[in-house]
Amino acid sequence: MAPKILIVDDEPHIRLLLEQTLEDLEDEGVELLVAENGEDALAMITEQKPELVFLDVMMPKMNGFEVCDRVKNQMGLSEIYIIMLTAKGQEFDKQQGEKVGANLYMTKPFDPDEVLDKSIEILGLSQ
Repeated sequence: MAPKILIVDDEPHIRLLLEQTLEDLEDEGVELLVAENGEDALAMITEQKPELVFLDVMMPKMNGFEVCDRVKNQMGLSEIYIIMLTAKGQEFDKQQGEKVGANLYMTKPFDPDEVLDKSIEILGLSQ
């Protein structure tokens, strides 16, 4: 089965940037999924079970912390690797992210190479 990466952000330009950064992985058979808010993200995670989720913190309907908490702690999907994306680099956010079970924390603006390298590493792809 093809590995899946879910990109969750309410900002269209961030979604596009992440999609462009990760599109080369589609050649490796990776499927890219996109959601615009926390509720859609949760539905997609439940249905599609992506291996990796890039999850924005500040979003309408349900924020990234709530989504992460649901996935990791209420649904028990600990195998899903969640990278929180936020414009805030505050320590409080990092602690909050760790508390709800986020695997990694990246601040915006992020380095596309770092996003790609991390994705390859997490999915166990060879480049």
